[in-house]
Amino acid sequence: MILPIYLYGDTILRKKCKDIEKSHQNLSELIENMFETMYNAQGVGLAAPQIGLDLRIFIVDASPMGEDEQFSDIQEELKDFKRVFINAKKINEEGESWKFTEGCLSIPDIRENVSRPEKITLEYYDENFEKKTETFTDIRARIVQHEYDHIEGILFLDYLSALKRKLLTKKLTKIAKGLANIDYKTKRK
Repeated sequence: MILPIYLYGDTILRKKCKDIEKSHQNLSELIENMFETMYNAQGVGLAAPQIGLDLRIFIVDASPMGEDEQFSDIQEELKDFKRVFINAKKINEEGESWKFTEGCLSIPDIRENVSRPEKITLEYYDENFEKKTETFTDIRARIVQHEYDHIEGILFLDYLSALKRKLLTKKLTKIAKGLANIDYKTKRK
């Protein structure tokens, strides 16, 4: 089922999310709905707060990026980069920071350069509630960092300078009022 994506301005996007119990009712259905919602909006990641839930779960599927020549050196890895992250905890971030243009399904029509470390290590549970510890690099690290931030109540806008955020005020106000031109199902406060 395609769920509405909550937009910038909704308080759920600023909440630090709660852990999920292994016995969480309808967890597999939630995961399936999250993937369906993300694919419908043509995203590569989606976190629970973006669908109105303050739960520590996010999903990624970078396979569409595997067709992009920009990532020719890791195309095969991207085609297979589909994960479910439950109760993720950041273990480490390291390496040089690098800038890349990010966007967000909850902040449509805004794309900005964000600087992030080149590597992140997470401890998390997968969809079968098997514990994993994994280190991510390159664009995969960026996707994971972006989605991880969502379950911590952080948006990519928080990495921008005060001046840049001020310049985006009109656009952000429009999004918060539900006036942005969006071709996927959304919800506003």
